[in-house]
Amino acid sequence: MPAGLVHPALDAHDTQVLVVAAIGIALIVAMIVWLKLHAFIALTIGALFVGAGSGIPLGKVTASYETGAGGVLGYVGVLIALGAMVGKLLADSGGADKVVETLLRGRPATLPWKMALIASIIGIPMFFEIGLVLLIPVVMLAVHRSREPAMRLGIPALAGLSVLHGFIPPHPGPLAAIAILHANVGVTLALGLLIAVPSVAIAGPIYGALAARLVPVGAAGAGLAVTQAGDAGAADADARSTRSPGFGAIMATLLFPLVLMLGKAGADIFLAKDAPARPLLDFIGDPVFALLAAVLLAMVTFGTAVGFSPAVLGKKIGASLAPVVGVMLIVGAGGGFKQSLVDGGTGVAIAKIALAAGLSTLVLGWIVAVLIRLATGSATVATVTAAGIVAPLAAGLAPTQLSLVVLAVGAGSLFFSHVNDAGFWLVKEYFGLTVGQTIKTWSIMETVISVVGLALAFGLSLVL
Repeated sequence: MPAGLVHPALDAHDTQVLVVAAIGIALIVAMIVWLKLHAFIALTIGALFVGAGSGIPLGKVTASYETGAGGVLGYVGVLIALGAMVGKLLADSGGADKVVETLLRGRPATLPWKMALIASIIGIPMFFEIGLVLLIPVVMLAVHRSREPAMRLGIPALAGLSVLHGFIPPHPGPLAAIAILHANVGVTLALGLLIAVPSVAIAGPIYGALAARLVPVGAAGAGLAVTQAGDAGAADADARSTRSPGFGAIMATLLFPLVLMLGKAGADIFLAKDAPARPLLDFIGDPVFALLAAVLLAMVTFGTAVGFSPAVLGKKIGASLAPVVGVMLIVGAGGGFKQSLVDGGTGVAIAKIALAAGLSTLVLGWIVAVLIRLATGSATVATVTAAGIVAPLAAGLAPTQLSLVVLAVGAGSLFFSHVNDAGFWLVKEYFGLTVGQTIKTWSIMETVISVVGLALAFGLSLVL
């Protein structure tokens, strides 16, 4: 390679792995967008290409992929499954409808803020796409009843779901970044909530008012949304609850894992490492235990207490796993792709450039996540890959700073969703928008969340 093409901070191999990484990402995009391959297959092919092209011995290319996929799925896959169980029981018990019915009472001016709150509550145990499919029919029903512009209520709800997906454990992206960067779950959760609240407010109700003027549509998509919701209800009528859970029981169940994890966060901050209570708080505050406890509680509050028999509960738990199998495989393949980049030396090469350019680890994590998000369309893949790339630079950071890097990466992973993102098309079809209208509303909302999240994380890094 001509010397002029080599960055002064890089050697020839570093330049090679960066070129191979760029080609690998482009290859994945081409396979997903143009060849319509499933993301799992595309990511797997991309990972093997990057591994071989980066100079990993051919006999170890697949082992690198398997290590990355197994490392992510061994932790995050369990949590996705547990979250899907809680989400299924919440929906089928009528709990989600009860939340909406309770919170939508009051003055119309408060509806956008309530929709953001509803989305945030419903989104706690759910993967993004699951929460989106559940929530959009509810939003459109609210649009019908209130006669408000669709975007005035839709954008706040979408912002609530998206912020949780990007910043808050137990969602898979943040959890994967925490595992890769060896960050503290409790500290990340506490700081994530601190960043999430203003991010939802700015990108949700505040930007939603502007989006409603930019795209002044009514309930055009409500027919599709309501019809699908009705068909789903009719199909599962025999297995529905005989009564809905109470609002207090719903809130207690959904917030229970959050409380356990925040308890661990408090212990990490305020208790000494050898304090007698630390082992117990660390155990019950671990996301695996917290979500498992939430599932067991939901089997009572959203199950036997509302009329489901044990046999029906067992079927529902089993049925909850089918929709997330594909998600779990994609997450695992994203981990494998990340590991191929790391083992091939991409992370080291980017770290050299960052050091030469004087970029902070926090800003670098955001930039890398933005680039991968734009290329692949997947927030989770962007988070996992960017976290792996900046991991060498983050190794010596203090726990608080490490958690802020996780959150900056999560913010970058949400940047400008467009046509290679499944969420883009779900929003477009449910709300009856054109591609241009979807970009003006959904894509810009995602970008606002990303930029606000970076600004808040960077600001906190200066004072903590």
